[in-house]
Amino acid sequence: MTRAVCAPLLVALSFLTLLPVGVASATDTEISRSRGWYPAVGLLYGGLLVGLAALCGLLSIGPLLAAALLVAALAIANRFLHLDGLMDVCDGVWGGRTVERRLEIMRDSRVGAFAVAGAGCVLLVKYGALATLLAGPGAVWAMLLLFPALSRWTMTLLLTVFPYGRQEGIGTAFTRGGRPWLATGWALLVAAAAATATGGPAGVAVWAGISALALALGWWVSRQLGGGLTGDCYGAANELMETAGLVALAALAAHGWFAPIWTP
Repeated sequence: MTRAVCAPLLVALSFLTLLPVGVASATDTEISRSRGWYPAVGLLYGGLLVGLAALCGLLSIGPLLAAALLVAALAIANRFLHLDGLMDVCDGVWGGRTVERRLEIMRDSRVGAFAVAGAGCVLLVKYGALATLLAGPGAVWAMLLLFPALSRWTMTLLLTVFPYGRQEGIGTAFTRGGRPWLATGWALLVAAAAATATGGPAGVAVWAGISALALALGWWVSRQLGGGLTGDCYGAANELMETAGLVALAALAAHGWFAPIWTP
């Protein structure tokens, strides 16, 4: 029982963070079930951002520089893996005319113009949204805690809804391990609880909105790649849903519509 719970958690941490953890000889089932812990790992990211923002406040660092530090922390904490996925998807989807060519481009380690433009746009919008949140009113801690959890929930959602788009690769373990609806249900429960506790109705609205947006994105990208998604797609989805969540939270906070039901 201990391994059944801890192994998927450690696999999730090793996949989504730079923490030196993992499971020796993890089974396909354990890898597949790790998706259930993705929103919880997102909450750890949120805790990191809350702590860093608090430290910036203690050091009297302004919101612009603080926002830049938070964007950098998000990227470094996952070894730039999600940004790499975003760049590969941008190059592949926009640079290839056939499914085979798109998948080939996404395997190529070289970076093209679409990759640079896509990553630049995402980082710029993230920075602007975080600077707006840090300089504005509202419970900033709750918003910083929430958006990484929700973006990583969308990775679980896409893993469960869409098939894997390659015949080989680490993502095949998620297919061979089945589609564990119990793990997905646990992830949904964590994401829903986080959205409700940190944002009340507004948090739930953001959760529902980026879930729908992620499904639409997954449907469109899977069509470009022959009916499935790859590991790069999940990283890209995380980056795009982080950005969308931040923009939504900044807009809600500006109008005073974001109010956590729980205050530490």
